[in-house]
Amino acid sequence: MLSHQVFFTVKGRERQRAENLVAACKQYLTGHPGTVFFAAGLRADGYERPVNDLDYDVALNIVFDTRENHDAYQEAERHLQFIDEQMDHWQTVRVFDAEVESE
Repeated sequence: MLSHQVFFTVKGRERQRAENLVAACKQYLTGHPGTVFFAAGLRADGYERPVNDLDYDVALNIVFDTRENHDAYQEAERHLQFIDEQMDHWQTVRVFDAEVESE
């Protein structure tokens, strides 16, 4: 499987902007072929240990059954529309793709 994790820092670190981005993730990034798992949400408050990275506002995690479905998602119209409509709202975006196995 391919785990696609994306961490967004929104402009101004504004909570409403982050909440709107989560809603857009749910609107545009769900239901793509091969999706095994989808989750999007705000960074959890109260986790401020030295090992916690606090430099993001929204986390997106999608697991695809195959690399090919992940690659097709990257070019999917809804994914590209999400980027086009939302990119002006984020300051930075970090993407982590990993081949993963379940138990």
